[in-house]
Amino acid sequence: MSTTSTPEIAIFASGCFWGTEHIFVKHFPPAKGVLKTAVGYTGGSEDAKDPDYRTVCSGVTQHAEAVRIEFDPAVVSYFDLVEFFYRTHDPTTVNRQGGDVGTQYRSAIFTTTPEQAATAQRVTEEVQAKHFTPKGTKIVTEIHSAGAWWNAEDYHQLYLFNNPQGYQCPTHRLHW
Repeated sequence: MSTTSTPEIAIFASGCFWGTEHIFVKHFPPAKGVLKTAVGYTGGSEDAKDPDYRTVCSGVTQHAEAVRIEFDPAVVSYFDLVEFFYRTHDPTTVNRQGGDVGTQYRSAIFTTTPEQAATAQRVTEEVQAKHFTPKGTKIVTEIHSAGAWWNAEDYHQLYLFNNPQGYQCPTHRLHW
């Protein structure tokens, strides 16, 4: 008898959302727990409702480019997704990933439950101690409760799968 768990939502920002979505989907196909993704905008000014890409890139909204991941917690844990998030970008730079600079490119985790917040904090501390303290660097990733979410325009969804030669931030790779 198979058991089905209720899907959960994880939201991560780690620079350009094209690469963030691409690496999660590539390493966590549905059989490994990621059921669906969407790229979009979150974490900015409450007055900046339903933003578009151009406005977010201007910096006035303070929103981050992020990926919203629907996952099956019976297949992949939130802990493992947070750890993978840290493996796939540089969480030690403020408002920057590679050549992409601005608040929209910050490193952030937007939690949807108190349990996620506790897990995100625990994983951050463990990853800091194991991978960054020995190098003399500090994780600057923000951890916030998730707020309003807006999907990005359709052409941004699964962008690097639909445009394999498209721009990908060089920090979106496995670092360990």
